[in-house]
Amino acid sequence: MADQQQTAGNQAAAMDAMYRHQRHIYDLTRKYYLFGRDRMINGLAVPPGGSVLEIACGTGRNLKKIAARYPDARLYGLDISEEMLISARAGFAHRPDPPVFLAADACHFRAGCFGVEGFDRIVISYALSMIPQWRLAVAAALDALNDGGSLHVVDFGQQEGLPHWLKSGLHRWLGRFHVTPRARLHAVLQAEAATRTGCSFHFETIGRGYAWHGQIRRLQPSARLASVPS
Repeated sequence: MADQQQTAGNQAAAMDAMYRHQRHIYDLTRKYYLFGRDRMINGLAVPPGGSVLEIACGTGRNLKKIAARYPDARLYGLDISEEMLISARAGFAHRPDPPVFLAADACHFRAGCFGVEGFDRIVISYALSMIPQWRLAVAAALDALNDGGSLHVVDFGQQEGLPHWLKSGLHRWLGRFHVTPRARLHAVLQAEAATRTGCSFHFETIGRGYAWHGQIRRLQPSARLASVPS
């Protein structure tokens, strides 16, 4: 436990140092290469009054889009960087019902940290490529899903349909910002869905593999029973 806390503390300090000034221009610069985010948001299909958690919510850009698309959703945001959360909270300062924001480690959080039993939708957007223990973050997110809920992940793919020179150049450039596209993202998401009772898995590529979009849905208990052969 002490090692986990020290690791999380080191990561939080590193992220705060990186984003202390970057957060002011983060959304302006990222919109040109973080593709697939709005596509994912439009497909969330949040139920009326449903809850949505964004892991590694950053400045709150996606949560603003979710609030506009699903105005009656209950919103929550988690980020390891307090600096990013300053911008996120400021972005909702004049709204009557702002999201609940929490500074926490994506790999070791629980829904109870927010005072709830679970979430109907959980979003991770271009964050797993920056989280060293990203598999733990996927597992923690799935543990925090309500029955009938779904996890939605969009991140850099392996650019499998793009020219080699473009793929190599992109990976070198991303490495400067401590971003590592996860080659095993599809395999890990698929395995998590397969090893958990009553989960379905959907995956698609965006822009010839520039980005990958995965979705794991946790079925309601009644739907699980109906799917079992008699």
